[in-house]
Amino acid sequence: MKRVRAEILSTRNLGAYQSLTLVAPEIAERARPGQFVAAAMPDDREFVLRRHLTIHQSSRRGGWAGTLEFVVDPSAGPGTNWLSERRAHEFLDIVGPLGKPFSYPKRLTNCLLIGEGRSVAGLYFLAQELLARGKRVDMVIGGASLEAVFKPIEAKRLSQLVTVMTADGSLGERGAVVDALPGAVERSSAEVVYAAGRPALLRAVAALCRTRKLPAQVAVEERMGCGYGLCGACAVPVANKDGSDWDHARACVDGPVFNPARVLWDRWPAAAASAPAPRTDPGVLEPGVGGT
Repeated sequence: MKRVRAEILSTRNLGAYQSLTLVAPEIAERARPGQFVAAAMPDDREFVLRRHLTIHQSSRRGGWAGTLEFVVDPSAGPGTNWLSERRAHEFLDIVGPLGKPFSYPKRLTNCLLIGEGRSVAGLYFLAQELLARGKRVDMVIGGASLEAVFKPIEAKRLSQLVTVMTADGSLGERGAVVDALPGAVERSSAEVVYAAGRPALLRAVAALCRTRKLPAQVAVEERMGCGYGLCGACAVPVANKDGSDWDHARACVDGPVFNPARVLWDRWPAAAASAPAPRTDPGVLEPGVGGT
């Protein structure tokens, strides 16, 4: 973990989102898919805590070596709105990489990646690493509208099969990401599932993977305070590995990547409202702890 004063190399508008690319070789060299950075806010009472943002890209080779990219949603709050207004050659105080990353399958090859909205950003970093290891990548992505679907062209470039879902039908198929999951698992012959997004979607993915006996990893979204495991604000209820009752894990240091089979979705307030069952397979979203 490093704290650096990083220069903003460039910014880009990506539909509903804004991306920032920073010169931060100390962090870029160590960053792995699923990890995040903590960006300091202005010295103002309105901004007390850092904002924690998933790493979208980390370049260790080529002309962009030593750069780090993350994505913000300007509408999410004053902090991310402030970040979206930063421009090239300004500087940000960044700490990272933070959190537990995704792990890669050693023997399994067919990987299905699932996400919605801005959460998809970290999955593209993961897809690149999986492809570099000779894995097959398929994706299901979506958002409320065309503007909210993150870089759909990039998904097509990285995936053999990609399904795009929008609530209003403005891009791809009409519906929620969860509606496409059973069909995507069948078409891709998925052997392992990765997902990122709101807790309700991850709970649906967990239930599907339990039903199909598929190994899975999910990157949870939970509000963080310190980002270092000290404040306990990002607690996620998980079953103990030895089978003895349960405890709270901290998304910032024990996650954000978890085995969904260990997450106690019914005990987690953020996931209390289950996602709607897919229209194509109503039985896969039974209540209970997901994953296998």
